[in-house]
Amino acid sequence: MDVSSAITLFLVTYFCFLVAVSFKKKLSHGGKMPPGPTPLPLIGNFLQIKASETTKSLLKLRDKYGPVFTVYFGRRPIVVLCGHDAVKEALIDKAEEFSGRKTNPTLERTFKGYGVVFSNGERWKQLRRFSLTVLRNFGMGKKGIEERIQEEAQFLLEEFRKTQGKPFDPTYFFSRAVSNVICSIVFGDRFDYEDKEFRALMEMLNNSFQKMSDAWAQFYDIYADFLKYFPGPHTQVYDILEDMRVFVAKRAKQNQKTLDLNCPRDFIDCFLIQMEKEKDNPASEFNVKNLELTTLNLFFAGTETVSSTLRYGFLLLMKYPEVQAKVHEEIDRVIGRSRVPNIEYRSQMPYMDAVIHEVQRFSDLIPMDVAHMVTRDTEFRGYLIPQGTEIYPMLTTVLHDPTKFKSPNSFNPENFLDENGRFKKNDAFMPFSSGKRICLGEALARMELFLFFTTILQSFRLKPLVDPKDIDATPQESGFANIPPSYQFCIIPR
Repeated sequence: MDVSSAITLFLVTYFCFLVAVSFKKKLSHGGKMPPGPTPLPLIGNFLQIKASETTKSLLKLRDKYGPVFTVYFGRRPIVVLCGHDAVKEALIDKAEEFSGRKTNPTLERTFKGYGVVFSNGERWKQLRRFSLTVLRNFGMGKKGIEERIQEEAQFLLEEFRKTQGKPFDPTYFFSRAVSNVICSIVFGDRFDYEDKEFRALMEMLNNSFQKMSDAWAQFYDIYADFLKYFPGPHTQVYDILEDMRVFVAKRAKQNQKTLDLNCPRDFIDCFLIQMEKEKDNPASEFNVKNLELTTLNLFFAGTETVSSTLRYGFLLLMKYPEVQAKVHEEIDRVIGRSRVPNIEYRSQMPYMDAVIHEVQRFSDLIPMDVAHMVTRDTEFRGYLIPQGTEIYPMLTTVLHDPTKFKSPNSFNPENFLDENGRFKKNDAFMPFSSGKRICLGEALARMELFLFFTTILQSFRLKPLVDPKDIDATPQESGFANIPPSYQFCIIPR
């Protein structure tokens, strides 16, 4: 290499270094951000983040930089929180400051800050308060919705009996049953399992949940500033969600035609009535856009989270037949074979309760949580995080925190039992997140999981198609969500 070439190479390298330092300072907005790898201009921490394995990449950085660090997704600074203590300190101790929401770029085109899950400020407060009130009025956490779940569990049992002990994939069995529970609240009625429109809707739900977590979605969520200008697989989530929004919009129009202001039939009716009440209020957040997207939020979250947990649970019960045997023994002893399970039995069934908690902990369904945002300049552990900064509370590091669980990396119901076999609460159990943004439907989901698991296992034994030790519970996709692996099994009457 001649002298001129060497000088040119030095100057280019030095210039890139200066740009990188300037870039990092600019993106910190003057705050004293947590430590992290130095980003490159425009592409951020491209060298440290493998887009198809975002969670694994962040966990590697945790090992180097500690429980609180900063990473750049392209030009976006992300503050990552790891472990029970850091996540609790943010979401609970500083709940107001960390109560903002950032929408994943994959979903931004659909929601654009509307709907109860992805809104902020006064819009979010109005929608959350209203949604909680309506869900409770329609029986969430009460006897009314319990009876609805019990009824749906019986429909599901009948579908299982039709398999006659032959192998089948449970994905859509669970999706249809769980979805019908939330459908009875938001749409006022259940769907027949063979309804073509309902089956198409379930397929869209399942596909969207997978595509939100595949490698393309993760790549887009990191480099949206560039990829948003180009077509490709990363746009498929929007297309599916748009079809689902259109379905909700059609149902809302049907409700509007037969609306009785004095007798609401479902969530949509309640929203329409509120829209009518506030039609002269220019600051009202009760409009068609929030109606459609809040209903879509409830419908989506109320289906995929519980049905995916059931799929994981059945797989794990087959992988660990000794756990399934203990569950069967407790059901027979407490409920018997003829009585219909109800939620009151849960306090008498510590092992079943522990198994369900462990399924949720181990399946780790939403490993990075839905992204948060600080609502104002926030001091946190000696750092100053500027208002609007995106926050990733890594729920996976809470659910696998070795200081909180005796067997953090293996499936073991003993994680939720004391030495006397009694159920033991654990404040690191955060599958529904925590703080002001905790899942709206937590009470409903907990009731569904207990009643569906107990009702099915009261009547059936789960038979895998392979040796239990060969069952692989590794997610088929791990991004926004950990997607359960596809599998078939047989269900045998007891």
